[in-house]
Amino acid sequence: MAIPDFQSIMLPLLQFCADGIEHTNREALDTLAKEFGLTEEEQKKLLPSGQQCVIDNRVAWARAHMKMAGLIENTKRGVFRITDRGQDVLRKNPEEINLRFLREFPEYRETRDKHKENRQKQDALNSEDQENQTPAEQLEEAYQTIRENLASEILAQLKSSSPMFFEKVVVEVLVKMGYGGSRKDAGQAIGRSGDEGIDGIIKEDRLGLDIIYIQAKKWEDPISRPEIQKFAGALQGKRARKGVFITTSRFCDTAKAFAKNIDNKIILIDGQQLAQHMIDFGVGVTTEAVYELKRLDSDYFTDNC
Repeated sequence: MAIPDFQSIMLPLLQFCADGIEHTNREALDTLAKEFGLTEEEQKKLLPSGQQCVIDNRVAWARAHMKMAGLIENTKRGVFRITDRGQDVLRKNPEEINLRFLREFPEYRETRDKHKENRQKQDALNSEDQENQTPAEQLEEAYQTIRENLASEILAQLKSSSPMFFEKVVVEVLVKMGYGGSRKDAGQAIGRSGDEGIDGIIKEDRLGLDIIYIQAKKWEDPISRPEIQKFAGALQGKRARKGVFITTSRFCDTAKAFAKNIDNKIILIDGQQLAQHMIDFGVGVTTEAVYELKRLDSDYFTDNC
């Protein structure tokens, strides 16, 4: 049979991990390839980029979408297992699991609809919408969809990581953004101040002409105004002018308003922003493929002789 699309892979993938134990991505790929009766040639078929096998890519997308819906979860790199919600879904014996099915879960809808305030988000396979778009627009939308899904995967990994690893990520991102001097200097600074409301300090520039105080919170609940007030008080105690508050969660409107109206400069970075910075500065991600979009050079064809 032909290589199944990623939506057709979702239910068999969930059934594969129904035993509740941890499974590697490789185990899932091998099992699904056998279940779908794929030939060796089909298993080795590459995407146009030549960077990844088609079946690997589609299983990865099926896994990513079900993680967004909370049906499966990553336990560590390259390893996942079914969740209680996933088990509940299987007990209902669904005929199939697809994007429409996953939209029943609020977390999935929120992720898919994020950053789409001006128009309703359409499923990736909505042919009518694609017919009204130019190829360049389709490419741009596909890129944004991939980026949003990647950001959601990153955030899920951060939330399941240890506080120590989260602090390491925070430092890595700030260094890649140009702060903190060397990676060694920044790493020594984080988590060493021991002050209430402050998790670490980092150089603003390579010369260390000024320093920035850091608060890093690996939380699920929204960050409220009192937490920002506590951080601001800690900055005043150090006669500091600048601080960065980073969290895997989000900030309440009252917290944002307070940070905006005080004399100290406090930058708030929520989980979504942190994930986007990690993508932009290459932290925790790797380049899978690079596509060059070229246009006609009309000057080349102009006869100036």
